[in-house]
Amino acid sequence: MEILVVDDDRYSRASVAWFLREQGHTVTECDNAKTALSEWKQADYPLVLSDIKMPGMSGIELAEAIASQTDSWRTDVVLFTGYGDMKTAVAALRAGAYDYLLKPVDAREMAAIVQRVAEHQALLRENRELTENFAAQVTQATLRTEQELSRMRKVVAESVMGNVGFFSPQMRDVAELAQRYHEDRSLTVLIQGETGVGKEVIARIIHYGSSLKSAPGPLVELNCAAIPHNLFESELFGYEGGAFSGSLVRGQKGKLDAAASGTLFLDEVAEMPPEIQAKLLRVIETREYFRIGGLKKIRAEVRFICATNVDLDQKMANGSFRKDLYYRLKVGHLVIPPLRERPADIVPLARMFLREFAQTKKKQFIDISRQACEFLETYSWPGNVRELRNIIEWAVFMYDARELQPGHIESIVKGPAATAAQEGRNSFAGTGFTLPLPPTGLSIKEYNDLIIQAVLDAHAGNQTAAAKYLDMSLRAFCYRLEQMRIRKIERTES
Repeated sequence: MEILVVDDDRYSRASVAWFLREQGHTVTECDNAKTALSEWKQADYPLVLSDIKMPGMSGIELAEAIASQTDSWRTDVVLFTGYGDMKTAVAALRAGAYDYLLKPVDAREMAAIVQRVAEHQALLRENRELTENFAAQVTQATLRTEQELSRMRKVVAESVMGNVGFFSPQMRDVAELAQRYHEDRSLTVLIQGETGVGKEVIARIIHYGSSLKSAPGPLVELNCAAIPHNLFESELFGYEGGAFSGSLVRGQKGKLDAAASGTLFLDEVAEMPPEIQAKLLRVIETREYFRIGGLKKIRAEVRFICATNVDLDQKMANGSFRKDLYYRLKVGHLVIPPLRERPADIVPLARMFLREFAQTKKKQFIDISRQACEFLETYSWPGNVRELRNIIEWAVFMYDARELQPGHIESIVKGPAATAAQEGRNSFAGTGFTLPLPPTGLSIKEYNDLIIQAVLDAHAGNQTAAAKYLDMSLRAFCYRLEQMRIRKIERTES
């Protein structure tokens, strides 16, 4: 913080300035009030620390002069003197001073006052900015929301609806049921399926509906496996200012606040800490919650959609997932079959991905050869639709032709070896997955993403096993997966 220190006593002024600089503040020193007033008019000083008794203009007169300025709100004046009495203190406060200190100044007391001034000024400036730019900020926020909604509609329309994903009878049934769930927001929905089958896509259909025009509010996603247990409660419920050490002064809203009048999608819900499961159950049942450190009940006008790729029956058996929460979430239930159980989807999905990436990467691909189709249909796809998409993206990245051939994808994955990986009879090295180097270059982030995806596919989408193989914590692994997902979205939009 920029601080102006005013004192005619050189030694006193120097000691105060030294202490403040040690605290990380930027300090400007003046030996008289007139010079200080001139300096104040030329720069932005949230805090002025001034002696009262000085030759010429006094500290009280300096405070009055600053208070008379139209932009006096941007400064808090704290006065100190060695001649403290009640009359002087009252005069200082009447002059507009924020606080009053006695000489010799106590370091801890001064540090506390400086901290209070910093917080006071932060609130003042934030409030003034909001007041002065309210209309512009509302317009900007509305525009951002409309752009995000338009982007999401486009993403969903291109990757979920119409001719994109529901070619098999099994997936048409899933999509139809998801649309029925969309029509009744009172239902909580539990989506189960292996990693990569498209649980997020189905969650978007439940929220947006097939028309993509009737979504009531935002869709907020929270990956339960990517949040440390000690931060989970504040991330979900938010907190009031000063609720705990290190918290923001004005507090922070949680995902429940962000999803108001919309949908909260809890992905990997099986990884939610047990103590939070009980609180989530209460929110679902009562539709009310408290922020951490808060005394005011907040109404939870939120729909809950949850997803998991693990066996919740086993989780309930070992006590790591609450039965009452399970049955409360399972009011609406969807099970997405793995890609190997719906072979009618494989080639149509591959064609769709091929044309998508050919367009974004400026390649010539328009179709898949009969031999390549047979190769794709004989592969077991342990990583499901996500793995299929990744393999097609890699093939388009590496090659350029009008038709995708077996040679374009054989170097990426071997069908029999991958089947053995799914059955747990081989190691990652046995999958036959290679990472050839393209002549056009490859960034280290892209190469790391390919390695992580290869390990995940080799372990049949089991994130715990893949994280263990890579000697990473599960949360670190989930964080990497989330960053990969973000990079893919950015590449798609660029």
